[in-house]
Amino acid sequence: MCGAELHALPETVQRVARALQDASHPHAPVMLDDAARTAQQAADALGVALGQIAKSIVFRRKEDDAAVLVVTSGDLRVDEKKVQAFVCTDGSKLGRADAEFVKGRTGFSIGGVSPLAHLTPPVTLIDEQLFRFTEIWAAAGHPHAVFRLTPQALQLLTAAPVCDVTVPAA
Repeated sequence: MCGAELHALPETVQRVARALQDASHPHAPVMLDDAARTAQQAADALGVALGQIAKSIVFRRKEDDAAVLVVTSGDLRVDEKKVQAFVCTDGSKLGRADAEFVKGRTGFSIGGVSPLAHLTPPVTLIDEQLFRFTEIWAAAGHPHAVFRLTPQALQLLTAAPVCDVTVPAA
């Protein structure tokens, strides 16, 4: 993107696009015709496997009211107890993050939470299962916006640790 295209995007997508540009990421956000609020909707719109969608799940750490972002494959469920073991100290707990909390901390609405360019940087974990894929897609700050990357690029862009935080497949 050279700049003119950037101004036509929603403000939240512009924020993600700037972060990607600043990091010299080769792929700009793209706007989909239909909303991709769920991983399945995004996979269908992009014609990729459900697991290639890097879904962002936000929790609320009760000890300090911090946002905890878990980025995982769209075909898996997050194991809250595993996340809690990584990010909580002194036996504290994780709680659910409602839409107001997510928007207030990240600057993004649920269904469009990007793994980067947050208003307040969250505690972030990347699930190791994303590394099953050579190419993944993540939300770009809006339910219609996504961007392409590799799991390795996700780790570089977020500086987040890679962990096992999903429920084992049945």
